[in-house]
Amino acid sequence: MDRELFPRERTVIAPGAVHVPDWLAPARQRELLAACREWARPPAGLRTVHTPGGGTMSARQVCLGLHWYPYGYARTAVDGDGAPVKPMPAWLAELGREAVAAAYGELPGSEVAYDIALINFYDGDSRMGMHRDAEERSAAPVVSLSLGDACVFRFGNTVSRGRPYRDVELRSGDLFVFGDSSRLAYHGVPKVLPGTAPEGLGLTGRLNITLRVGGLGPDNT
Repeated sequence: MDRELFPRERTVIAPGAVHVPDWLAPARQRELLAACREWARPPAGLRTVHTPGGGTMSARQVCLGLHWYPYGYARTAVDGDGAPVKPMPAWLAELGREAVAAAYGELPGSEVAYDIALINFYDGDSRMGMHRDAEERSAAPVVSLSLGDACVFRFGNTVSRGRPYRDVELRSGDLFVFGDSSRLAYHGVPKVLPGTAPEGLGLTGRLNITLRVGGLGPDNT
């Protein structure tokens, strides 16, 4: 993966959906990994997510800013230990704005402040079914950062979980941004590729850091 014939290039996957390979330098990846390990510690740490229908998500999750649960937001880990959610760091919010600029070529408006982070940890057998990020009231783009093992990321349409969709390989350090007409597109992770993480990172498995703008009121609606 480190010595390809041609460099991977920025690619528009769908209108408003952009893949920027190798956006995070190795040193920044290590910094983010260290931060994720701290955020994953209790209280309000890494948890298993259970769906209303009785299912269990195979990827485990920790949240910053607001706590996501199926299908809403809260200020405490309501489906975990009940502790207040950890704050969204200002530097991570700014990283979200920089990511949008890298994908779209311009900074989002000054009123756009990334205030929610969902960090998902995938082991080699984890998957994520096709879903939409639809609990936010803001139309600001979703920012997705990958660390560790590569995965197959399936990016679909806004109408159904089925075709048409496009599979993209996301590797450690890659950026994926989706907004505009693709903001509510279905997407998921059908496969993780174990053993593909960079040797110097020190991570077995995959971490996905998803940054969002909630646009929510005091009651989280």
